[in-house]
Amino acid sequence: MAVRKMQEKQSWAWHLAEPIVRAALVSTTKHEWIDGDNIPASGGCIIVLNHVSHVDPLTAAHLVYDHGRLPHYLAKSGLFRNKALGAFFRAAGQIPVERLSKNAAGAFDAAVEAVHDGKCVVVYPEGTITRDPDGWPMTGKSGAARIALETGCPVIPVGQWGAQQLLAPYAKKPDLYPRKLVTMKVGKPLDLSDLAAKEPRTLAVVQEATDRIMASITALVEEVRGATAPAERFDMKKAGVRQTGNPNKLPGKDA
Repeated sequence: MAVRKMQEKQSWAWHLAEPIVRAALVSTTKHEWIDGDNIPASGGCIIVLNHVSHVDPLTAAHLVYDHGRLPHYLAKSGLFRNKALGAFFRAAGQIPVERLSKNAAGAFDAAVEAVHDGKCVVVYPEGTITRDPDGWPMTGKSGAARIALETGCPVIPVGQWGAQQLLAPYAKKPDLYPRKLVTMKVGKPLDLSDLAAKEPRTLAVVQEATDRIMASITALVEEVRGATAPAERFDMKKAGVRQTGNPNKLPGKDA
């Protein structure tokens, strides 16, 4: 049962997918939503969270939907290449992004437009499933910060843990039984107004906003896990780890 009644108009894609996805998640997971009322009931906003599994966009959608909002994701463009699947994702209001490409600017414009239209946009600032050996949040990319600074909308951090037990990073098969506990803690909106007011909007300003976002997410993950994150967040570039695809596969192999 939803915590808040859904107010937004739902497309055919949502009417088709919601009961199927909910039934699958209820049969394979237990969930604990903490402070979900911090998600705005209406108006444009960004939800930012850590990324631990290919399945956690579904569990995050469960959280957002349960609090009366339709989640609009920045999703990798490969998911849209299949004609039928692409039509479904577009009907559901998802936003394709070509990672590590100049065309990613189009996704930024689409996300800004979605926020201005009053939609709830979900962004994984890390850009991919964490490569940290212990699953902690990594350094963030600038996309979420840039959208927030451009729109001035509420930025809602979420720390989550547990989805990786259902589907480990890059695993081919899920571990369905027993049901896994997925915990998501929603923080209060971040105040980036001082950074949004700065002109010109330099790389340093955007980086400061990104660092604040990742610090807030990490603090929430620490609360959820009951543990302390490393003092320095994992950096894929410094570690020489590939930024897309399965980091465990050799270069030249399909990810």
